[in-house]
Amino acid sequence: MTRQILVLNGPNLNLLGTREPAQYGHTTLADVEAQCRAHGQALGYGVECFQSNWEGALIDKIHESGRLFREGVLLGVVFNPGALTHTSIALHDAIKGVETMPVVECHISNVHAREAFRHHSWISPVAAGIVVGFGIEGYLIAMDALVRKFGSAG
Repeated sequence: MTRQILVLNGPNLNLLGTREPAQYGHTTLADVEAQCRAHGQALGYGVECFQSNWEGALIDKIHESGRLFREGVLLGVVFNPGALTHTSIALHDAIKGVETMPVVECHISNVHAREAFRHHSWISPVAAGIVVGFGIEGYLIAMDALVRKFGSAG
């Protein structure tokens, strides 16, 4: 069985390609997911993609992923929490609750070069690493990092 990587996307990322294209580009979420699946295959991993505008659905997916990680099915998670990055202690606690599962926080834009309220992340303290500002390539960079740092562990 091929180990998996979960690519998890939060609120409003379903609008990629149409929402603020000057900031986020014209690539759609479906395009990002296809690129992630192809990149995962090239790395020797399956890729599951999940997006929700609902915090609870993201929390449930993190909990489920923790179980799959413990079972050796899942390598880790690439997570773009969108605006919940800056507001969700619940997502922080969910990631902290699955302890050893590596989560790479990923943002398309450089959040530190934007509005001040985007400079704080509740996810960063519990993330294995952070990729920001590389556009949609950041997802692939994050996947590479997961495989390079954690791939030999399972």
